[in-house]
Amino acid sequence: MVSGHTVRTPITGISSMATRQVLAELAATYERLSGQPVAIESVGGVDAARRIQDGEAFDIVVLAADALDRLAAAGCVDPASRVALARSGIAMAVAAGQPHPDVRTEAALRDAVLGARSIGYSTGPSGTHLTRLFERWGIAETIASRIVQAPPGVPVGALVARGDVALGFQQLSELIHLPGIDVIGALPPEAQSMTVFAAAICTLSNQREAAQALLAFLTSREADGVKSGNGMEPA
Repeated sequence: MVSGHTVRTPITGISSMATRQVLAELAATYERLSGQPVAIESVGGVDAARRIQDGEAFDIVVLAADALDRLAAAGCVDPASRVALARSGIAMAVAAGQPHPDVRTEAALRDAVLGARSIGYSTGPSGTHLTRLFERWGIAETIASRIVQAPPGVPVGALVARGDVALGFQQLSELIHLPGIDVIGALPPEAQSMTVFAAAICTLSNQREAAQALLAFLTSREADGVKSGNGMEPA
């Protein structure tokens, strides 16, 4: 087998939007260091998982850990190749220049949500967590008509910037670089949910050695700065 460092066929991958910027930067660095081209497509996480399950061929996939578990159970990825990449928390945003609600405690956050004209979240892990959180607070029915769920692959921050949503929630990594919004900060600890994003080699990969070398780089200490710079913690 040709070693991963001499293969010049691009390593292909698919990921959810939460890790798009991190993977774009790390792929560019890896390509520069190794000469190995990398092509990673970032789409909504639900779409990414479905495309893998439908038999589309990629070398690696990067998704929330529970989504990767389901792909492993379905035989779509090699569970032995799985590595944890980064941990990501949920943050909040308002349109640039709008007043920042006090969200330092769970009670204050609940009040801010109840007082918001509209609330936006995603179809990803952060949206799932918020749905449960609103139910736990007993306000799900009260605010149901004000909820706007961003379509897969559309950043919640884009809805906030356009004024479609007054208070937006998504992974910090997906809000941090968007124009037209102010990131208020992370959810208070008692309301926070950390998502672990993980990577694995797809069973349809025909460049396993090259893919393994890329995953080793993505989980190396050299990659930590890029993760931190994009609102994530190294896993």
